[in-house]
Amino acid sequence: MDFDLFVIGGGSAGVRCARIAAGHGARVAIAEDRFWGGTCVNIGCVPKKLLVQAGEYGAWADDAAGFGWQIRKGPHDWTALLAAKDREIGRLSGLYRKLLDGAKATIFDARARLTGPHTLDVGGRHVTAERIVIATGGHPTRLDIPGAELGIVSDDAFYLPNMPKRVAILGSGYIAVEFAGIFAALGAAVDLVYRQPLPLRGFDHDLREALGEALGAQGIALHPGCLPERIEAHGAHRRLVLNSGHAIDTDLVFFATGRRPATAQLGLAEAGVAVNAAGAVIVDEHLRSSQPHIFAIGDVTDRLNLTPVATAEGHALADSLFGGRPRSISLANVPTAVFSSPPAATVGLSEEQAAARGPVDVYVTKFTPMRHTLSGRARRSMMKLVVDQASGRVLGAHMLGEDSPEIMQGLAIALVMGATKADFDRTIGIHPTAAEEFVTLRTRTRVAGEQRAAE
Repeated sequence: MDFDLFVIGGGSAGVRCARIAAGHGARVAIAEDRFWGGTCVNIGCVPKKLLVQAGEYGAWADDAAGFGWQIRKGPHDWTALLAAKDREIGRLSGLYRKLLDGAKATIFDARARLTGPHTLDVGGRHVTAERIVIATGGHPTRLDIPGAELGIVSDDAFYLPNMPKRVAILGSGYIAVEFAGIFAALGAAVDLVYRQPLPLRGFDHDLREALGEALGAQGIALHPGCLPERIEAHGAHRRLVLNSGHAIDTDLVFFATGRRPATAQLGLAEAGVAVNAAGAVIVDEHLRSSQPHIFAIGDVTDRLNLTPVATAEGHALADSLFGGRPRSISLANVPTAVFSSPPAATVGLSEEQAAARGPVDVYVTKFTPMRHTLSGRARRSMMKLVVDQASGRVLGAHMLGEDSPEIMQGLAIALVMGATKADFDRTIGIHPTAAEEFVTLRTRTRVAGEQRAAE
């Protein structure tokens, strides 16, 4: 065999797996034909957050008057922002390749395709490997409606030549609500179209409700319970026709309607690797596919599509295969954040999920953050704990508000360790902060799930 391990995909999962495996002494190769660092670094989490921060600077300039500053805000320079973003992304992408070089992994700037259980075609070169890891991630999808080709997907949003004045976004997940906030903060009129009654399907109901209110407070036009029927071209402009009969005239239609695993044309069938109906590689608890020497990690498995999960899977797999210490990661109590405006963050179970297991005590608080008591901005924060009634263990923590991702990272440690509400109660808060609310919640808002026998 040419290599002990061949990794297909140079994103967060693949690079971590290759680097750690090479560090353990394995002969490792990795192939990437688009960009090192994958979606997250190049056209996902990192550049998206830079755009979110760009919008925040404009909001801070507006808010400054409440604190005695008179800041005259000029027009935003979209071209300058994208150029600065590209420089930073280029630097980060280069670091991924440098890490692989440092670990002495063999790098292929080429597309890899399986031709058999242990064989690959890598840019026209025949290669063999004892073990293979599929880490090709996913790609955005469009709805199958007339005129879909007239819209863009998230990959395209980072390279728009001009900032649109009007944007219609289809969807209400992470990408949809994040870009709605970005475009609105940078001065566009934004319409958000989604079929659910509230954004962020699958998240806690109170958090979803609070985010819907926050989006509306930013001037984003919400169209819940609507489905797009077609997109029409009217010169350089677009008309989005909804199933309600309403039409939205806009400059840009943005599909944020989901992602699919990137498994097409990988040769999985030739290698005997099974996929599900969505095209995701089916894996067991050890990340093994239907071929026991072929593994899959990250979004290509379509289990919990978050960059830190993908990275952790890659590291754990490399340790298990070559480090002499088999280990796996848990997908329970994985914290996540949505960089909406304001951001949302969560860890553990939603109220709905927890209540399905048994009685839970629910604690909710909503308030105006200190900053906005002077800024005058119509912005509210929501914080919530979901507590198992029998054990007192905190099963879920949810927040919408400024700094919520930073706060939730710390709370995630507590939940992973099994902290109880009593542990939260005896922790002294830092004052004045928003975070202290999580340790000063004393009045139960309601009981969910089956009622206690005494009630």
